Amino acid sequence: MAATTESLLRISQKVFAESHSLDLKNQVFGTCNGMKQRRKVRVGVQAVAGADSKGVKKSHDVNLMAGFDAVAERELREKGFMGLRRTKLVCTIGPACCSLEDLERLALGGMNVARLNMCHNTRGWHRDVIRKIKWLNLDKGFCVSVMIDTESSQIHVVDHGAPFSLKAEEGSVWVFTAQKFEGSRPFTVRANYEGFSEGIMVGDELVIDGGMATFVVVERMGNDLRCKCIDPGLLLPRAKLSFWRDGKLSYQGLPTLSDKDWDDIDFGVSEGVDFIAMSFVNDADSVKHLKNYLSTKSSKEIRVLAKIETLESLRKLEEIIEASDGIMVARGDLGVEVPLEQIPTVQEEVTRTCRQLNKPVIIASQLVESMVEYPTPTRAEVADVSEAVRQYADAVMLSGESAIGSHGQKALSVLRMASSRMESWSRVENQQVAFHQSELGVPLPDHIAEEICNSAVEMANNIGVDAIFVYTKHGEMARLLSRNRPKPPIFAFTDEKNVQMALNLQWGVIPILIDLSDDMEANISRSIGLVKTKGMVKDGNSVLMVSDLPPTCATSTVFQSIQVKNID
Repeated sequence: MAATTESLLRISQKVFAESHSLDLKNQVFGTCNGMKQRRKVRVGVQAVAGADSKGVKKSHDVNLMAGFDAVAERELREKGFMGLRRTKLVCTIGPACCSLEDLERLALGGMNVARLNMCHNTRGWHRDVIRKIKWLNLDKGFCVSVMIDTESSQIHVVDHGAPFSLKAEEGSVWVFTAQKFEGSRPFTVRANYEGFSEGIMVGDELVIDGGMATFVVVERMGNDLRCKCIDPGLLLPRAKLSFWRDGKLSYQGLPTLSDKDWDDIDFGVSEGVDFIAMSFVNDADSVKHLKNYLSTKSSKEIRVLAKIETLESLRKLEEIIEASDGIMVARGDLGVEVPLEQIPTVQEEVTRTCRQLNKPVIIASQLVESMVEYPTPTRAEVADVSEAVRQYADAVMLSGESAIGSHGQKALSVLRMASSRMESWSRVENQQVAFHQSELGVPLPDHIAEEICNSAVEMANNIGVDAIFVYTKHGEMARLLSRNRPKPPIFAFTDEKNVQMALNLQWGVIPILIDLSDDMEANISRSIGLVKTKGMVKDGNSVLMVSDLPPTCATSTVFQSIQVKNID
């Protein structure tokens, strides 16, 4: 697949124009008047025998609906309803996995969200990756969301002239400066922020990337610092710097969002990303400020995730979670400020609080870090991934393992297999506990929706249905169902593309784009017809159904009820 960027853009524009001309009602039956079906899928999907779309052979393998993830289809056919993976997978995209072929392999391997770290590479590079992912979604039937991660106003090492790390030996003396210079100088590191040394005293410790190497300040030379290495290690390009005094941070950093971050956010809006992850969030106000800004800049709703990586964010955890659309537990930077032995309990507490407040949570940083270099993980790393799954985190994330590692696809397969195995064990051994949820809704309609979802999950678990179908305009009821971590998978039918991409981060939810109407019975018939046509359900399967679609007079009783239907 040696397509150039220019040809990819031409193809994606054509696919985009074609996809927007589709009649979604006709898509359910595999028809599209006047358009040749050019999108083949990797799994067998037979068109309905009665299809009369011009130019389509009745027995031809086609992707009937771009809004149904081809990987979920394949997984369902191979493993059945209970074999579907519930934990979502996030991959950081970097130089090691940015080609079209690599991105397609990651999508086939189960990547649900592609993360782009704005600390690295140019906006042109990021734009190219985003458009490749969108092209794959349109042309190959994937459903991969895009997340950008802001850099934040942190002090870090300016990228070196060569793409390799520097080794700091014990006892060696280095100069840290903000002065600009060409090339490289021996034992000299340039910081990105001119005022990086303000308030720093002789005797303070300078920690690189949370402990990759440690120096002690031995002399101030104007705005520069002479530092002696007391704990040898590596200085990676763009490594973060933090200063400590008497066991506490002596430098509290800059505002959460820098000028560069705001430019990156505008870039993300223009490229139609689905999530923005805010680095080094210390309070709810910064999250609210960004969400208000996005509401004025974007016609689609872009979800804001707050990264928990400071002591201050832990002190204000609940208010930050309530203000945001989701949380990322960035254990690497968090481990700089929190004692190592407390990280496991902090992770579990953040995960539990997110579930109680109905917000998705991603466990990130160093899940299978050894696979940056080696083709197999350590057994301890597999246990770490399994523990995050056991805690019912919505997603687990690869960082350097996929971005710069030599074995990114193997690392993704480890996450996928470890997640599926732990989920299966929980069900087989009846370890999947019933959650007693705190009350979220204050208005009566919200409280009713909560109670319906709580009851629906309890009923689904007790009577052993094969799947839960939810019909949702904004995704809220799908999230409420996911919050209860039901045993059967949740199929969320929506006619909003941005809702589909947002639900892609929600535990146990398979989001499906479909035309919805005010007639609830028609929606049920259409969705069952779709999944039956795709061979995803069989006669005798039972499905529990709920909806948060605005009711009409004719369908109000359907809206306020829980239905269980046998497929025939």
